Amino acid sequence: MALDTGSVRHLHLVSDVEPDEGFVAVGQPSVEEGVDIGAALRAARTFRGLTTQDVADATRIRQSYIDALEDLRLEELPSRPFTIGYVRAYANLLGLDGEAAVLRFKNDVPDEGEPLRAPVGVRHERDPRLALVLVAGMLLIGAILLWNVARRAMEKDAPSSQVAANATAPRSASAPAGSAVSLGAPLPAPVESTTPEPYKTPGLDDAAANGGSADAATAASKARASAAASGGPEIDAAHVAALGSPFKPRGAVYGAAAADSSGVVLLARKAATLVVRGADGSVYFARQLSAGEAFRAPRSMGLSADVSDPSNFDVYTGGVMTGRLTASTTALSKLVKPAA
Repeated sequence: MALDTGSVRHLHLVSDVEPDEGFVAVGQPSVEEGVDIGAALRAARTFRGLTTQDVADATRIRQSYIDALEDLRLEELPSRPFTIGYVRAYANLLGLDGEAAVLRFKNDVPDEGEPLRAPVGVRHERDPRLALVLVAGMLLIGAILLWNVARRAMEKDAPSSQVAANATAPRSASAPAGSAVSLGAPLPAPVESTTPEPYKTPGLDDAAANGGSADAATAASKARASAAASGGPEIDAAHVAALGSPFKPRGAVYGAAAADSSGVVLLARKAATLVVRGADGSVYFARQLSAGEAFRAPRSMGLSADVSDPSNFDVYTGGVMTGRLTASTTALSKLVKPAA
């Protein structure tokens, strides 16, 4: 089993196999063999016919550390001081120079935390053009400063120009107290107050909103009269239609698409609440509809409509108006027009 050194400050490696005291067999690879120190140690171990387990048993180093050291997988090795000790012990076991092996390890895997040293015997030469640029810039700045100083000095010594005094506008003499004050002519009235509003023919907006139908104009007039008699809010005439009038959406249409519709459309004549529920009571659709908005019922079975005020919803079946809701809760299947 590999020895776990833990937090020991000084690592003493022992080996069951005595090193060769610097003796290297003929033809044995040196620490300079291969692409890195790991490859050199593997070559020397293979030359001696040892396995990584043999090295682990002899050096008391984990076999996984031996494998990682030969491949230089540093992320699998302990801290750098321990790794350097493993390299030295491994090289000594194979009869190699331990310090030379450590030196190559440091060259192959430099310590990123150690500051870089300046190269020895290298002359530091500066680009002469950089010095010329700096000198030229300093001369230019000095010339600008001298020019500004000279210009201000000349302006200070120059005589002041004679400027004619601006003639002050004569002030109107204030009228004495108690005297009459003359007023100017009155200004004309604003254009908005003199232009009358354009005349609108009664019932024309109702008829135009429903395709020019006289019945629609009559229905709108009756709806306004009924709302005024009941004390409720007046219904928008643009959303009142007569029986048999074609469906013309004047706002958003919610619910199913035209191709998936059952043919039933509920159109809000004024703002009202519409909740569509399924057969199990689950809410299929819920919204506060504004005047002119509509709901197109799907072909789903068992749907029912709950409304806040049934008189606010016109029913369209097959694309034409067939009546108005009469109850707060209505099964949508009853509104479907039977096939001829």
